[in-house]
Amino acid sequence: MRPNESFVGQPVRSLQTMLRVIAETDDLQPSVIPDGIYGPNTVTAVSTFQRRNGLPVTGIADQATWDQIVAVYEPALVAVGPVEPLEIILEPRQVIRQGESNPNIYLVQAILTVLSDTYSSITAPAVTGVLDIPTANALSEFQVLTLLPATGELDRQTWKNLALHYPMATIPKTEENS
Repeated sequence: MRPNESFVGQPVRSLQTMLRVIAETDDLQPSVIPDGIYGPNTVTAVSTFQRRNGLPVTGIADQATWDQIVAVYEPALVAVGPVEPLEIILEPRQVIRQGESNPNIYLVQAILTVLSDTYSSITAPAVTGVLDIPTANALSEFQVLTLLPATGELDRQTWKNLALHYPMATIPKTEENS
């Protein structure tokens, strides 16, 4: 939860949003609803934050308090915010072929290992960073499953399909969906 663009010029709402994120990582910090009103709940949240961070307890978000809230908020946001997506970079028409070494192959091999738990037709390769024979075979198996040409090579289309299938394969299995 990051103060969004509509909060520009709304420092109270931004303050409340930061305090709310901090409260998600700190059970002793009261949460506050970002309503833009500096009411009793906001005063309590600010006072608690000040007390816990060695600042004068006034309930007012002065510059020192604001700066400390920002300093605590940024790492808290990393802990509670969405994870940044990771995209591999393949040049247009780039194809990684059997025998080639490439840092992206580590990711591909890890994804294929996860997918092998979901799709029994995929054999998990070792994670080596080289598009070796087992990795090429696993890629071919995945390509067949997704109706792509079974080349055993990594191209943009294969990567896109791997990236689309991976999140579904990471959903924890329960008795109902297994």
